[in-house]
Amino acid sequence: MTEVSTVVSADGTKIEYDRRGAGAPLILIGGAVNDRTTVAGLAEALDGYTTIAYDRRGRGDSGDAETYSVDREVEDLAALIEHVGGSAHVFGHSSGAVLALEAASRGLPIDRVAAYEPPYIVDGSRPRPADDLVDRVRAALDAGDCDEAVTLFLVEGTDTPAEVVAGMRTAPVWGWFTALAHTLPYDLTICGPGNHLPASLAEIKVPTLVIGGGASPAWMPAAARAAAEAVPGGVYHTLEGQDHGVLQHPKTLLPLLTDFYG
Repeated sequence: MTEVSTVVSADGTKIEYDRRGAGAPLILIGGAVNDRTTVAGLAEALDGYTTIAYDRRGRGDSGDAETYSVDREVEDLAALIEHVGGSAHVFGHSSGAVLALEAASRGLPIDRVAAYEPPYIVDGSRPRPADDLVDRVRAALDAGDCDEAVTLFLVEGTDTPAEVVAGMRTAPVWGWFTALAHTLPYDLTICGPGNHLPASLAEIKVPTLVIGGGASPAWMPAAARAAAEAVPGGVYHTLEGQDHGVLQHPKTLLPLLTDFYG
């Protein structure tokens, strides 16, 4: 049974979430052009935990503020953790993984943090996005061109080949992407200019698991491995046969996550 509820963040923004199951609280954080429905399958599969799947600010049924700040997103997560009992496990996917690791580095009361393919770029494994990408995405959004904003994000931000993106523009998923395009600057901001591996990972003091997909483009598991190595005591694992779309196959994550969270 799913309980839909709301928590109020430090700046007064309402954050909507789905709560289901029983057991240790486990907060699930989706990535770019995602809302809480994207992690719903994983939440349902993790039936040994009290799972919290929430809409990050600006998405789904959550509120937003006039200006975006990573600090506010960390405060949203802090409010959820406080609401569910004062501490929690956390799982993040993609830019949600970056948020999870950032929150852990800041000392939020996180018991254990697992991160799937945080999109850092290491070892020259792919070209870095230009530092002005977030400004150009915002400019496209200000001009009302959500198609261009999503295209810029995918081609330059995620290194998706332009011909693949051209094909995506005729697919049903494109409407989902453009509906959430206004939040793309948030994801680009939290990843930082050039998607560099942050030095703050060394500040994480809780057990940390970082996962890369064995079928993902090489730069993604390379980033996951580097992130795990940057965290004191961090553990890296390759999930064979899976790529960045692992949330479409949530049961493949269960053995890893249940073993890690206990």
